[in-house]
Amino acid sequence: MRVLVVDDERTLARSLARGLQAEGFTVDLAHDGARGLEMARFGDYDAVVLDIMLPLRNGYDVVTALRAEQIWTPVLLLSAKDGEHDVADGLDVGADDYLTKPFSFVVLLARLRAMVRRPAVPRPATLAVGALTLDPATRDVTVADRPVVLTTREFALLEYLMRNPGRVIGKLELLDHVWDGEDVNVVEQYVGYLRRKVGRDAIVTVRGAGYRLAGAAPT
Repeated sequence: MRVLVVDDERTLARSLARGLQAEGFTVDLAHDGARGLEMARFGDYDAVVLDIMLPLRNGYDVVTALRAEQIWTPVLLLSAKDGEHDVADGLDVGADDYLTKPFSFVVLLARLRAMVRRPAVPRPATLAVGALTLDPATRDVTVADRPVVLTTREFALLEYLMRNPGRVIGKLELLDHVWDGEDVNVVEQYVGYLRRKVGRDAIVTVRGAGYRLAGAAPT
């Protein structure tokens, strides 16, 4: 397997390369975001290990550019930032995983192998299903190009539905991913709120099973 490591800490980058090579990986190195983006665009990599704080272009910009060009190579972000919003920002722009520095090489290796085992699937920065679009990073939502203002819970509910287009999602699953410790009836209540803002026909009720978004092929 071929991996690109992009990190301006050259000692760390070389150490990672030696460790990965010892595990059977072929490793290329880049030390700034512009060079890393160029190599990721044209190199046939199975994964990219990408620092966030880089010269020329930061890691967020690199991932955003790759996803905008529909390059879905799995990306593991590295950062000294360990705040929950930092992790969320990294995943929202299209990265597949996030690891904070300092880290265990064993953990990095396990996460890298887990990413490579998963098929590379489209992870667009902006979600689109039918007339709906949702940008997790800016929290912008539109219906047929018309901006819609959602509460935090409404946004989280819609985002989860849009990340699972065509799949029928049960109330308990929605409750688990959007709420914490609430009664299951709150799901039906918020689906009602959401329908009033994005359209009554946008969310289909599958009796006895749950909900799915209209405009996506059932799975």
